[in-house]
Amino acid sequence: MSAPPQTPPFKVLWLQSGGCGGCSMSLLCADTTDFYGLLRRAGIELLWHPALSLESGGELTALLADIVEGRLALDALCIEGALLRGPRGSGRFHMLAGSGLPMIEWTRRLAAKARHLVAVGSCAAWGGVTAGGGNPTDASGLQYEDDQPGGLLGADFRASGGLPVINIAGCPTHPNWVIDTLTALAAGLFTAADLDAFARPRFYADQLVHHGCTRNEYYEFKASAEKPSDLGCLMEHMGCKGTQVHADCNIRLWNGEGSCTRGGYACVACTEPGFQEPDHPFHETPKVAGIPIGLPTDMPKAWFVVLASLSKSATPRRVKQNAVADHLAVPPVARRTRLK
Repeated sequence: MSAPPQTPPFKVLWLQSGGCGGCSMSLLCADTTDFYGLLRRAGIELLWHPALSLESGGELTALLADIVEGRLALDALCIEGALLRGPRGSGRFHMLAGSGLPMIEWTRRLAAKARHLVAVGSCAAWGGVTAGGGNPTDASGLQYEDDQPGGLLGADFRASGGLPVINIAGCPTHPNWVIDTLTALAAGLFTAADLDAFARPRFYADQLVHHGCTRNEYYEFKASAEKPSDLGCLMEHMGCKGTQVHADCNIRLWNGEGSCTRGGYACVACTEPGFQEPDHPFHETPKVAGIPIGLPTDMPKAWFVVLASLSKSATPRRVKQNAVADHLAVPPVARRTRLK
């Protein structure tokens, strides 16, 4: 009796464009002792990655040529880093070494062959930090420039699998956002319905950073931190945008333990288009008449003002004192009670 035919592996190519490489560094912190084994069990074959593969130079360009000329199938093209279109649209600010072609040209050619296209990180998704300031390199995302559709490939681009560019936004991305996306694609379980309005995977983008934040009791009473080491809510004074930002950072913890807010840092909205230029210092909350400009998602300003006033007036002494301390100064009172 012959063995049943094996499903061919889901072939992934990972290229690095204009960026810091932080998403690759984050990927290597995936919660596993056997990274390649994790991919193999999901049926994924990593054709090449700049930090994980031994092949270089002519070996890589030969691999790319095989894909472009149709000799090798490509299931997912992952691009990390912004696409550098300058100077004057030539792309020559970033040449793929030894190939004589700019990275943007390789990206276009490979995108035409890939079944799925994945932007890994906010630079590849929207331009990110690489496109900040005066943007002298004319950096953009694959299919967005900040929150405007377009980018290198254009708003109408669809990969041969039928999906637009999948934007795994973050600076850097959580390793499991990447692994889970590729695993779902390999299993044929990822559809257009799994993408939000900015083509981010909904399994993490349907959450807010606020969800699961350990500072939520302070937020509820509007008991706010006044300096970086304080335990209180970071929204009112310290620039935290966690109530507005789409990510599950406080549910799907980094390295199984942490998040920005758990480490004492305000959420700077790194999964959102345009986060790199908020027009104010990251550690400060802009206000008008004492009211933060950036209010929680879906909350009218009048409601927030009323609720904040009521909350502050009802703040327990314990919460008020702990909010401006760098340790738990006043523990919850232990009282005899009957549990029912």
